[in-house]
Amino acid sequence: MLKVGLVEALIVRKAIKNVHLSVLPPEGKVRVTAPVAMNDDAIRILLATRLGWINRQQTKFRNQQRQTPREYVSGESHYLFGRRYRLEVRYEEAPPRVEAKANGKLFLYVRPNASQGKRHEVITEWYRTELHQLLEDLIPRWQDKIGVRPSVWAIKRMRTRWGTCNKDKKRILLNLELVKKPVSCIEYVVVHELIHLIEKKHNNRFVQLLTRHLPKWKSQKQELNRFILSHEEWRY
Repeated sequence: MLKVGLVEALIVRKAIKNVHLSVLPPEGKVRVTAPVAMNDDAIRILLATRLGWINRQQTKFRNQQRQTPREYVSGESHYLFGRRYRLEVRYEEAPPRVEAKANGKLFLYVRPNASQGKRHEVITEWYRTELHQLLEDLIPRWQDKIGVRPSVWAIKRMRTRWGTCNKDKKRILLNLELVKKPVSCIEYVVVHELIHLIEKKHNNRFVQLLTRHLPKWKSQKQELNRFILSHEEWRY
């Protein structure tokens, strides 16, 4: 860890050529991924020159609306594809299931002795199914438009990223939390990661490709970042 002023940063050294500075949600923790040969003084200089930007990013994360921890009891709010639902837990001697209704009700059916952990598990697996069904349409449609094809894609709970792409293995991972965001935001992440199969870096070529295929990507990205966050113990 290095500290410059009030900013404390985690330093990760890797066999890379360029240094990367990140401010991570939800608390605005700072991470610097640096080349192995880069010394601490050079990193301190980088942090000092970017203090204004770091502070702005941290303020944005602190001010973002965030849910309290979910207990999976009746009356709670839960989100599906950007829409808010009011949870109602119903008990029955039958296999658990979840139903989202057009009137904004979310019914969770579990056995009478179901623990909070079990209720969480049932909703999480339902979320995974819902997101998978959406991605089964979005990914093939966009891979045909862009002209790429991942070897595999999967849904995973991730702490700091909405999605990742391994260009060499042609593997895409998408954050399960996306299921709570508007479909337009999910589409932005899908297109973003598919374009990484062409261009690994966030350089001018990447931006040009993203703009060509998704002209409104900036507003979609802003909406994703503004949308209410779940309560999560995020970490590096």
